[in-house]
Amino acid sequence: MNTFDRRKAGKQAEQKAEAYLEQQGLKLLVQNYSCFSGEIDLIMRDKEDIVFVEVRSKSRTDYGLACESINKQKQKKIIRAATHFLQKKGCLYKVSSRFDVITIELIAGKWQMEWIKNAFWVEN
Repeated sequence: MNTFDRRKAGKQAEQKAEAYLEQQGLKLLVQNYSCFSGEIDLIMRDKEDIVFVEVRSKSRTDYGLACESINKQKQKKIIRAATHFLQKKGCLYKVSSRFDVITIELIAGKWQMEWIKNAFWVEN
C-alpha cells in the first residue's frame, strides 16, 4: 500500500471512529489537531470530559495488533499535544481529560472496531 492509500485509509478510519463515538454521545471538538509536539486524531467532549482519541487501523495483523503500535514514545507525543491544546484553550487543570484509542482491524475477513477508554494516562 502506498503513502496515498495509507493516508486515505487512515482518514476513512478516523471518520468511522468519529461517527461511532458520536453515536455513543460524544461531541467532536477538533479533528487532526497538530502542534510542534505531535498530532491528535480526534478531540471530543464526553459530558464534562475532554477526550483525546488516537485512531489506529490495520488490514493485517501478522506484524501485531493496531493497539500495540501505540508505544510509550507515541503516548508521550499525544500527551504533549494534549497539554498544548489544553494550555492554548486556557483550561489546563480546569477540566478532566482522558486518552482513548479506537482500533479498526481486519480480522478473519471482517472489519472490527474496539474502543479502549483510558488506554493510557499521564505518569508522574
